[in-house]
Amino acid sequence: MSSTLPRALPGSIDAPSMRSAGHDLLSLALMDARNHTLHLLDQFESAQMGLPHGLQPRWLAGHIGWMAEAWLGRNTQRSRGTECAFQPTRLASIEPHADVWWNQEQMEGRGAAFAPDLATTKNFLLQTLESTLELLEKTPDNDAALYFYRLALFHEDLRGEQMITLAQVHGVPLQLQPPAGMAARPPLQMPACQWQLGSQPGGFVFDNEKWAHAVALPAFEIDAQPVSWAQYVEFVDDGGYDNSTWWQPEGWAWLQGMDEKEGRRAPRYVDQIGVASGAVLQNRFGVRLRAAGQQPAMHMSWWEADAWCRWAGRRLPSEAEWEYAAMHAARRGFHWGDVHEWTASTFRPWPGFSADPWMAYSVPWFGHAKVMRGASFATRARMKHPKHRGFALPGDDVRFVGFRSCAA
Repeated sequence: MSSTLPRALPGSIDAPSMRSAGHDLLSLALMDARNHTLHLLDQFESAQMGLPHGLQPRWLAGHIGWMAEAWLGRNTQRSRGTECAFQPTRLASIEPHADVWWNQEQMEGRGAAFAPDLATTKNFLLQTLESTLELLEKTPDNDAALYFYRLALFHEDLRGEQMITLAQVHGVPLQLQPPAGMAARPPLQMPACQWQLGSQPGGFVFDNEKWAHAVALPAFEIDAQPVSWAQYVEFVDDGGYDNSTWWQPEGWAWLQGMDEKEGRRAPRYVDQIGVASGAVLQNRFGVRLRAAGQQPAMHMSWWEADAWCRWAGRRLPSEAEWEYAAMHAARRGFHWGDVHEWTASTFRPWPGFSADPWMAYSVPWFGHAKVMRGASFATRARMKHPKHRGFALPGDDVRFVGFRSCAA
């Protein structure tokens, strides 16, 4: 009894099966993604956010268009898919300054003076979408030929969530509903098994998912849902942020650094927390809101998640345990998709790994980042695939990330 993918309508651009989408669905999804980018860009512009160029949502939007054009319209090897060179011969851009403005490899040392205006950015986004769709009409319907179109789509979805994260960081008002609270369910008992961790060939696969390989899993117990605010409050009230016992040395050092800068005694964006106050007040897109006790706790660093687990006598799941439970225990109550979830696993390449042409995606983070699994309420539905490996440095707490635990 298993549920391999979140439910979605057959043939829907919102389905995780978009990894194998053909021309028609890809065309619709690419238009949908670009409309989403333009909508988010308008939200920032209407808020008149004067952000540093390196974090500027306008730059992210332009980079989305640059990425699609660099690997499609300008790429003389686009039909080769993952066999394309890391640095293929590229044609000139439709925007003469595109590489100076939006290519990260050429950005070092350049400031906000090099940022194009809003009209130029929007025009570039519209022109590159039109070019992409025209090329797509003439492209053979096979995985190699469609690889970069799928990559452009999922890259735009990833950057879209990054823009939403920036909206949270800078208090830009977005009409995006946080996850609802859920009644607590008992942990799930999972049997010992041999699990094929990772993805099989076919359709689009992110390079860090390559390739499926056998992992022996002993029997384990895992939470049916992420740790809630009500559960996390107990840790705070018990002096969790004042007791080094629960923290790894690196995590305690991270906390002390945060405390010196911010007076950190709770997760990021929390203004008030504790049983005595009876509430968790957290800033959400610039508005101070009361979080329900059964909502998943979020904006956690890996260090905070690990400390809570040590305090509770539990542990973070490995990514293999998380993946197995997500794909085999959905009907038994395993719920995911409200927040990204930290795992115990360090981000590393798997047996058979080879970097795809977009080498900057995974390779620089191997050995440094921790693996996140799942998805958040800000993730596009087609990105909610149980095989997807997210990753971030352990001190990163700006994302919509929480955690669940396993019996130690």
